[in-house]
Amino acid sequence: MNACRHLDQIRDVRPRTPEGCEECLRTGDRWVHLRLCATCGHVGCCDSSKNKHATQHFHATSHPIVRSLEPGEDWGWCYVDEVQLWPFPAGG
Repeated sequence: MNACRHLDQIRDVRPRTPEGCEECLRTGDRWVHLRLCATCGHVGCCDSSKNKHATQHFHATSHPIVRSLEPGEDWGWCYVDEVQLWPFPAGG
């Protein structure tokens, strides 16, 4: 079983754009689900969305962990270690 080696990068962040994906809001595009960067608070769309802005944010910043922003969901994903974090660990 893989373990996430990046839990120390989880911060107590607030969504920078709680109303939706930052980039999609700027371009007028749509998203399927939202993900929150656990390092900086960037809100991006999931990989089921055509733009995959959460993954693009990871590639641009190397911020390794996102969490779901969907109501009732308490999980995250580490892009580097390719492991799901459930329940999502509390951040610093």
